[in-house]
Amino acid sequence: EEHKSSKILSDYAEKNGFNIERGVAGMPTAFIATYGSGRPRIGILGEFDANAGISQKAQSTKEALIEGAPGHGCGHNLFGTGSLGAAIAIKELIQKKELKGTIVFYGTPAEETIFGKVWFAREGLFNDLDLCMDWHPGDDVEAGTQSSKALIDFRVKYWGKAAHASADPWNGFSAVDGMELLTTGINYYREHIKPTARIHYQIEKAGDVVNVVPEKAQIWVRVRENDRESLNVLYERVKKMAAAAAMMAEVDYDIELISGIYEILPNRSGATLVQNNFEMLGPILYTDEETEYAKAIQRATGKPEVGMDGAIHALKETKPAQGGSTDVGDVSQLVPVVRLSTPAAPKDAPWHSWAVVACTGMSIGHKGMLKASNALGMTMVDLFENPQLIKEVKAEFKERKGNSKYVPMIPPG
Repeated sequence: EEHKSSKILSDYAEKNGFNIERGVAGMPTAFIATYGSGRPRIGILGEFDANAGISQKAQSTKEALIEGAPGHGCGHNLFGTGSLGAAIAIKELIQKKELKGTIVFYGTPAEETIFGKVWFAREGLFNDLDLCMDWHPGDDVEAGTQSSKALIDFRVKYWGKAAHASADPWNGFSAVDGMELLTTGINYYREHIKPTARIHYQIEKAGDVVNVVPEKAQIWVRVRENDRESLNVLYERVKKMAAAAAMMAEVDYDIELISGIYEILPNRSGATLVQNNFEMLGPILYTDEETEYAKAIQRATGKPEVGMDGAIHALKETKPAQGGSTDVGDVSQLVPVVRLSTPAAPKDAPWHSWAVVACTGMSIGHKGMLKASNALGMTMVDLFENPQLIKEVKAEFKERKGNSKYVPMIPPG
């Protein structure tokens, strides 16, 4: 849970003159910090949730700070802090009347469980923005030109009838049989899905003892595709498999929707502004000690010992989504989102692991955060000062969005 992180960030924003709304969108750790009035109204996202069980000291060998405790294996300790720093810089300029408009910081919990920003979106909390800024720690300096995969999480539960597994199994109906038939169907289906699709599952319950025909079984399934429309086709097919599996095993079943998120709509107009500011700021420079630290992390995780990449590279071409998913996608379906990334860990370091936690808690991560905060602040100054730039960002958003309408995948309640 993220009560401490949420309180630290919201209290600091309040101390710096922001108006704070806590507990928004039905989440006790969610908050919105606002300063200023009128247009433009620019938002900035801040995440702060950690990953369970990967506590790590700020050192290049694996050793928990607190055994079994969470750790920031995705750099969200840097994310929320860097975003708030940029928001405060804009607030100072508005307060001095050097800029006109409103800055809105969104304290968004639960990104790792893929629903926090969906709840914000469902409540209409982004609808009044002109655009929104976003960043995420990574392993290089990059203006955000890429999309992400749309995703649906759901749970399938099977109920059968218990019986003695040896004395009278013919009187039982195995819930595990139903679940295994579903996984068999999924694995045969993999041959026929598009290369852009992904199906994952995790068995959560499969009976209790071996000598009882299992009465209950439960499996968590995740499907991904490059866009919502293609995702729905995949989802409906797997739901049919779940029903067919129940029929074959003669058991009952139920499907529980856990979460669902859209793909990111990239915005090259905004990315170009970010790129210009990255080039103005220049590369991140690392000390010999930091370089050796990064190489030690790479060595410990079996990666090439190339150290850090703080260079400013050319703006990348927009390509179909290659990897993960994020609830930032839902924000990008409502308003233009201008995104960037900076290095908080060595090249190819395994994320959601001790190796990244070891870097986000020391100078390597801090340098990446400060570069991101500076780039976010500079880009927002450009946008506040030049309404034409906002028009260009909005025009691209409108073109990419087309006639599609945003419908939250997580229903109310």
